[in-house]
Amino acid sequence: MIKKHFVITIDRQYGSGGRVVGKRLAEDLGIHFYDNDILKLTSERAAIGEQYFRMADEKAGNNILYKIISNLKPDISSPKLDENIVSPENLFRFQADVIREIAANESCIIAGRCGSYILSHSTMEDHVDFFVYADEETRIKRVIDYDRITRDEAVKRIQKINKERKNYHKYYTGEDWMMPERYDLMINASRINYDEMEVLMKDYIRMKGFID
Repeated sequence: MIKKHFVITIDRQYGSGGRVVGKRLAEDLGIHFYDNDILKLTSERAAIGEQYFRMADEKAGNNILYKIISNLKPDISSPKLDENIVSPENLFRFQADVIREIAANESCIIAGRCGSYILSHSTMEDHVDFFVYADEETRIKRVIDYDRITRDEAVKRIQKINKERKNYHKYYTGEDWMMPERYDLMINASRINYDEMEVLMKDYIRMKGFID
């Protein structure tokens, strides 16, 4: 089914269904879907406790106000091996290294973690970047169904996680999270179900010549 090596990145609003469909698509294509397991891989490579990466996962660093004021440019170069080895910025660089290595070695799907930005600033040319979003009511219903929580809990979780993802993306890329120019395809999942979303993604990567 796969005609040549390529990578899919999926950024997603919490509750949009992007992660669910990404996993389905990976299974159908017979490739790996990388999400939280990137943290374990990075921990093993860096020889740093996984808990450090989990605490920093898709969250902005500690100097967000300073970075906004000083307009510091993002640094996704090789990680530093000094006294700041477990700083959020350095943990991100370790993770970026792992994402680049995974992308270079196998066709796969990578969820979040600024994957589209990292690959766009690497030698990796063949990647397709999706952003999945949905209206608030759709996201609330999907979170209630998937997480088995009350509506109030769903609303709070959506607001918290999406704010964290937005700030994380801005902190490490200097760009707005939902900037259309960053992605190949912005998918409004409000009026389509998971099956239809997967068909849409598959049709797009087929059109790009990556699969039969």
